[in-house]
Parts: sequence; structure tokens; C-alpha cells
Amino acid sequence: MLCSAGYEVVILADVRQSMHVFTNSSCLILLGPGSLDSGQERNSGVAMSHLPSDTAGLVMDIETVVDGRLIQRVKWPLELSLSPKDAVARLRDELLEETKGKSDFVPHVYHVPVAVALAAVASNFSLTGLTTLDRPRFRPHMITKAFWDGWSLRRCPQLITFNGRGFDLPVLEMAAYRYGIAVPSWFGVEGPSSPRSRYNQRGHLDLMEYLTSFGATRQAGGLHLLATLLQKPGKMDTKGSMVQDLWDAGEHTRIDDYCLCDVLDTYFVHLRLAMLRGRVRHEDERGLVEHARTVIEGAQAEYPGLGEYLEKFSYWAPPTEESTGFLE
Repeated sequence: MLCSAGYEVVILADVRQSMHVFTNSSCLILLGPGSLDSGQERNSGVAMSHLPSDTAGLVMDIETVVDGRLIQRVKWPLELSLSPKDAVARLRDELLEETKGKSDFVPHVYHVPVAVALAAVASNFSLTGLTTLDRPRFRPHMITKAFWDGWSLRRCPQLITFNGRGFDLPVLEMAAYRYGIAVPSWFGVEGPSSPRSRYNQRGHLDLMEYLTSFGATRQAGGLHLLATLLQKPGKMDTKGSMVQDLWDAGEHTRIDDYCLCDVLDTYFVHLRLAMLRGRVRHEDERGLVEHARTVIEGAQAEYPGLGEYLEKFSYWAPPTEESTGFLE
């Protein structure tokens, strides 16, 4: 049996059995004790039950906060009175000093996911569903389990991200390690056919790496610039730099909504690149965008934050011979 990413699927009836040696062509799906089967997924309230089981691709984005207690125990283990908040502040001061004021971004190993948003994509690149994980509780361990179990149960669909190889997937990998979540379909495949392999785009397509030829150039402006060129909202009132403060203030749903809007921008960038690559006909792109808007409108009752996205949503129009070629 083949999974969505094109790997051979081996279903384990019991995780207690020996897993033996993984081959480069294997994609293991874990359905033993401790993992969700399809019925449990529907009833769990945290997994991907809203998304089709035959999903070909998952556009994803995450938002994270820093575990200050972990920082204290690793960096300053003898300072037991150091609060998590103060540990984060001290590390950021150190990072600013080390980078001569350029960045205070805390390394991903100290982050935990507090929002994961997903857009399901069919083989014809149409948007077929939207969801976020563990809303409204937003528990990092349950978000992590729901993501990896849901991905495995859908036979390893292609993951589509923007800079996901540099941050999103490393965070979720560390979270699986931290919370003891087995993901043989991700970790158990070795060599170039592994979904973790940098150049295996069937397993994971990082749109930023694709656009920059794997780091040969720099994507200035990031996802916001790419969305703006397509007349999509891009960054709105909430920004990534605000997530930690929003979390501390209890505005967890706002973070989740922001994450979902980023996923939508990523989907439309993915769609445009699919057209450039000849996977979608030029004349079909507009219809797929119109269909996507219908899906977004249908999800607005469950995710009211999509209202702002729809208000700022516009359709891209090709330039005419009389156009200047510049944004107006």
C-alpha cells in the first residue's frame, strides 16, 4: 500500500512488536496502543477529524511560546528562584549581546507549539478543509499528538510550509521527543526518500526553500510580500512577534486565528507556484481561488477570526498591455 507521499505503507497492529530495520522506501503508520484510530480521532476533539481522509497535501503553520522553566533548568540550573519569565528575559538579553543587537529570537529547542493550523489540499490543488488543533484548550502535548497521529492516519500527505524546515517541523519534532510520541512514518525512514530529507519535496515542500533555491538567495519580505503580490491579506493586526505576549495575556484564540490566516496565505502562494510549475493550468487558477474563498466562508462560523481575512481578501488580476506592471 502506498501513502500520499509515495512511500510504501506498513501498518503496525501492535507497537509492542519489534520494528526491525526501516528501509529507505518505507513509510510506517503507527496504529497501535497509544495512537488514535480513525474513530478515536473523530471523537478526540483535538485531531484532524474535519479534514478529508484522502488529503493529498497539508498546508501547515504553527505558533509557539517559550518554556521559560526549561531555559532556567538548562542555562541556570542552580538559580532555582529564577522565574520562567525572568529566564526568558535573560536569555534574550544574552542573544542580543551575542548578535550585536540583531536578534533576540530564542532557539527552537525551547519552544512548544500552542497553535497548529492546517489546510487540506486535494490532488488537483483545491482547498478541501480547514482546521486548527485542540481549540479552545491549546495544550502543547495534545496539539503535538493530534498533528502527528492525524498526518500518519492520512497516509503521510505532503506537508507544505513556508520556512517549515527551518522552524515549524523542528519544533514539532522536538515536541514529539519531549512528549514521547512515536512517529515512525516520519522518523523511521532513512536516506533521500525520507520525508525529513531536505530535497524530498514529495514529503515536505518548503515554499521558502523552493523560492530561494535552498538558500541561494534571500526571500526578503517573506510570506507577507508573496501574499501581497497575490492581493491577499498577508500580515494583519496580529504579528508573530506578539504571540508570546498574547499567550501570557490569555488571548489564546487570537493566536489560533492568526495561525489559520497564515495558513491561508501559504495556500495561495502554493497554488500560484503550482501554476508556475505546470501543475495547475493558468486558466484554472482563478476558479480554485474562488472555490477556496467559499471554503473559507463556510469555516467562518467555527473560526470567527476569518472574518477579517475575508474583508481584506481580493482577487489577483493579470496585468493588461496598458498596465504599468507596478502595484497600484
